[in-house]
Amino acid sequence: MSRVQAAARTSRTPAVVFTAAVVAYFVGVTHRTALGVAGVEAAHRFHLSATGLALFSVVQLAVYAGMQIPAGRLLDRFGARALITTGSLVMATGQLVLALSGHVPTALVARVLIGAGDAAIFISAVRLVADWFPPRRAPVMVQVTGVIGQSGQLASAIPVAWLLHDRGWEATFGTLAVAGVLASVGAFVGIRDRTMRAPKAHTERFTRAVRTAVGPAGTRLGFWSHFATPFSANVVGMLWGVPFFVTAQSLTTAQASLLLTALTLSAMVSGPVVGRLTGRHPLRRSWLVLGSCVATAAAWVALLVPSTPRPMWQLLVFVVVVGAGGPVSLVGMDFARTWSPSASLGTATGFVNTGGFISTIGSVLAVGVVLQVVSPAGATTYTLDAYRLAFAVLVVPWALGVVGVLRSRRRTRADMHAAGVVIPPLRDVLGRRRPDRVGADV
Repeated sequence: MSRVQAAARTSRTPAVVFTAAVVAYFVGVTHRTALGVAGVEAAHRFHLSATGLALFSVVQLAVYAGMQIPAGRLLDRFGARALITTGSLVMATGQLVLALSGHVPTALVARVLIGAGDAAIFISAVRLVADWFPPRRAPVMVQVTGVIGQSGQLASAIPVAWLLHDRGWEATFGTLAVAGVLASVGAFVGIRDRTMRAPKAHTERFTRAVRTAVGPAGTRLGFWSHFATPFSANVVGMLWGVPFFVTAQSLTTAQASLLLTALTLSAMVSGPVVGRLTGRHPLRRSWLVLGSCVATAAAWVALLVPSTPRPMWQLLVFVVVVGAGGPVSLVGMDFARTWSPSASLGTATGFVNTGGFISTIGSVLAVGVVLQVVSPAGATTYTLDAYRLAFAVLVVPWALGVVGVLRSRRRTRADMHAAGVVIPPLRDVLGRRRPDRVGADV
């Protein structure tokens, strides 16, 4: 092979690896969200109540969150290629089981498989970005990965919904299973692991490896950043947004769908902007997180303090603001990248990724519990006042997240000071185009 051919192949490799990974992630997000457009069909097929239907989503999310650290440990041991290939295949198996299932226990097994396979894919894609792209480009590429994932959610809302209504349950989820197999093949062929696995990663005990990975204060700052920022958008987008907009804000179903679309588009548009700011001002990443928290709190206060339904423009501003919290949560992944040793980066990334899912699961359940407590027994729709009280409970995870970010940031900066890293005044940062240092920073 000539030098020109070798150089061309090397330059193409990151693009090929990244494409294979994000295609698998796109398909994975489509798997993850496909049941959301099949709620009515699932309730009829499995004879589910509303609580039983919600259980399908909670089981999948709980498995996903619970598998993050084990998946990260496997990532450190076996590499991204193995995990994305296997995870895509496991998700495809879950969709095939769901396509053929007619009973709740079997369907729950399918949701467990989908959650378990899904757990490995995003953190593996983040690891590939860290391995194949320079540090300055990595934040933007992680955000691009997130944007492509959001487009997978749109795919489930449009073509999957069309296929479901045109061809039926078995054909729809069978097609998704085939797509998962193709994504698995694409990952196996297209992905290459650049970083060699350290021998220690094969022999170190699980608990000791986890302690090592989560030990740096900067990694814990990543966890709290991911905890504090995405749960508001998830509460609205995953379960409570449509009922709130329709029954408490007096909107039509079409208007509520428009607001959820705006929520998704807000995340897709703001992601590259967040990535660009993260790369250009790495010493100020935590300010992006805190700024998002403040903006989200202000949006909730403006929505919930008035005792009457809000105009459409205000609801649109609300979903745009909270939707941007999803991309900001990925700043937590950048903290893991810059503070974790390479040999334990997968475990650290998995740990960080649990943050937003812990806050999301807790928030979704807490809103439901408060709605049930403050409403008449047997109620299936809820008043605006009930939603105002229920959504007010979100101040708890918000406060926990903000306190966690502030405390871990203080400890991270102390570690930086001990290492001789000086954080320049903010006015100096604003007065120049590029930061002087890109490295372990906050």
